Amino acid sequence: MDGTRRPAGELAKGAGVSASTASEHLAVLVDAGLVTCEARGRCRYYSLAGPQVATALEALGLLADPAPVSGYRRSRQTQHLATARFCYDHIAGRLGVALADTWTRQGWLADRGSLALTDAGADGLRGIGVDVDGAVRARRATTRACPDWTERRAHLAGALGAEVGRRFLQVGWVVRHRSGRGLDVTGSGHDLLRGTWGIDLTQQAPQR
Repeated sequence: MDGTRRPAGELAKGAGVSASTASEHLAVLVDAGLVTCEARGRCRYYSLAGPQVATALEALGLLADPAPVSGYRRSRQTQHLATARFCYDHIAGRLGVALADTWTRQGWLADRGSLALTDAGADGLRGIGVDVDGAVRARRATTRACPDWTERRAHLAGALGAEVGRRFLQVGWVVRHRSGRGLDVTGSGHDLLRGTWGIDLTQQAPQR
């Protein structure tokens, strides 16, 4: 879901299934055009076919009941993904939704059925180094509301969402967690979130 290519064995381990089962399912997804496969020597690496697939999967997650979580390690991993993660190339989870909500309240984004960038938002995001002009020129939607499967609300996707995610990584406000798509918010990231937008991710999330 974070847009990176991963070997079948790693995907099987993450899903808790055998390598043969993972390979069978991956072959079906490749045939359907939902997943791409790249051969590197004797290994095959898989990734989602594009951001639209990630958005569709997030939307399907809204319809599914949360899977029961067993074991401390799995529980921590689930909690970590719910806090901050990449949904293909843009930030999701509590962090992604908090940014979208805050930017909408302060007029950086307009809720017009989906999310739209305002002039104030363009200026504000340029102020933190986001390549707004590059997002506007991109050959995809500049902004999109992507349904968040953990928060049950929308986070910012589209070319602008990707540029925001790239900037947060570039400056070191977030770093990729070793487990994959999860993100760790750094000290400077927490300072930015609290000082600039009043977002405090250290507070316990409300029960849903």
